Amino acid sequence: MTKTISALFDNYSSASAAVSALEASGVPHSDISIVANNSDNWHKGDKASDTAEDAGKGAGIGAAVGGIGGLLTGLGLMAIPGVGPVVAAGWLASTAAGALAGAAVGGAAGGLIGSLTDAGVPERDAHVYAEGVRRGGTLVTARVDDAKAASAQMVLDRNKAVNLNERGETYRSTGWTSFDPAAPAYTADEVARERGRYTAL
Repeated sequence: MTKTISALFDNYSSASAAVSALEASGVPHSDISIVANNSDNWHKGDKASDTAEDAGKGAGIGAAVGGIGGLLTGLGLMAIPGVGPVVAAGWLASTAAGALAGAAVGGAAGGLIGSLTDAGVPERDAHVYAEGVRRGGTLVTARVDDAKAASAQMVLDRNKAVNLNERGETYRSTGWTSFDPAAPAYTADEVARERGRYTAL
């Protein structure tokens, strides 16, 4: 049996290190996904393969995410309602894009959140992960054998993963209750402020 493990990171570099560490530990890149906020346009799309089309309209991700060189060589651009532009690769991104392809904005929460919950992530956590990406974070998710789940989670945690319970409480303390796909995406300035809140802690 397999288990889905996930972690939220405040910056892409920590998430990228976690992905590389997972791959080095033997988790195939086909079983790893990454979804990173790109509201500040840090990823121009010319450093990796073109795996998404019409990102501004949220059309979704192309079929070829991942690649022989590892997951991070297959990054592509897409848009998620309520999150905005993201850089993504892997099975979760493909699943979310497929769910978004025919969804109205009001029902598109099923894209990222539905993909996470379908993979076994508790819904409460899925909402915090989606909101974390909306606010500038990066989500890493992997499917691993049950026997390797604890060690794979430790790999993610060692690479500066966010304490999800604490982050959820921080969001809720400001009146947030759940991810809203109809909410406006954060601007580059809002993402910078949000990231600054957590690097100062």
